[in-house]
Amino acid sequence: MESSSKTTAGGQPVRRRRVPAAVVVVLVLLACVATTIGVVSCVADDVSSDLSDQEMACCWEDGATPAWMSGQMGIRIPEAASDRRAGHKGGQRYDTGLLSFVLPADEAETYTGRLIRNGTKMIGNFHPEKKDYRPAAAFGDLGLPEPETLVEGLRKISLCPDELTTPEGKYLQRCVDLFTHEFEPGTTRIYVRSTIEPSVTPPPASKAP
Repeated sequence: MESSSKTTAGGQPVRRRRVPAAVVVVLVLLACVATTIGVVSCVADDVSSDLSDQEMACCWEDGATPAWMSGQMGIRIPEAASDRRAGHKGGQRYDTGLLSFVLPADEAETYTGRLIRNGTKMIGNFHPEKKDYRPAAAFGDLGLPEPETLVEGLRKISLCPDELTTPEGKYLQRCVDLFTHEFEPGTTRIYVRSTIEPSVTPPPASKAP
């Protein structure tokens, strides 16, 4: 049989301390638990990512044309506006409406001036979101950058229809977040995001915006 001791230089046996079997079992179990947690965590992250991607792509309604969205928000689109885009996304608690169009910078300035109260100014984006920022209802689904990530040339303001009697504000139907972005010299894109009641249903898709 093998001995569990060895002899020192002085001839005295020295016993090696064995690790108790119970400790070994506990260590093995802890290692298994840690491995299981890691696997579950990875799977959960993958599932969460898949669900997030599905949610981002889900529930965009057909028929939410710029003209229809303009009427829902009460944001009138100037005749000179080009590159008009809109989206309406359904949600569990509320829907979100998106509207965007492009104006010459001077006309955009005039337009927002007719919408905002005198003495009220739009502010810059002093705390921009990261480039990969993607809200539940993203302008990225309309092929546009998220205005919250932009800094240079961007101004923003939140507006509600309560007592807003400016020439354009009197048409406002619901609260909106309004962004203007002069993305190139002399050209400004208007972004508008608003909460839409889930009971509102977009009309059938039309051939023209």
